[in-house]
Amino acid sequence: MSCKAAVRHVGNVAIIDLSGRITLGEGCALVRATVKDLVQAGQINLLLNLAEVTYMDSAGLGELVGSYASITNKGGKIKLLNAQGRVAEVLNVTKLYTVFETFTDESAALRSFSV
Repeated sequence: MSCKAAVRHVGNVAIIDLSGRITLGEGCALVRATVKDLVQAGQINLLLNLAEVTYMDSAGLGELVGSYASITNKGGKIKLLNAQGRVAEVLNVTKLYTVFETFTDESAALRSFSV
């Protein structure tokens, strides 16, 4: 299953609903392009919804870290929502859960941007 991304906006936060596999090639390119387009449009508060992501390789993790660096350098925030299964395991093993704020509740995640 290839990677898909859908963007929706709630207040000053862009929620990117991702699905499929975030891997070297198509998946990473889609995440990179989506984040880049939002940043160029002035959107610097991003919430990545990973509920439907079935797999993420090291290139996908690198893309998340690169996006984090780009957003924070612009004064924004990027947070993760609903990382589960294999994706949650990879975030734990790599200790990236200490870098990203992660949430299981969308409302709580959205509120965290206004704090």
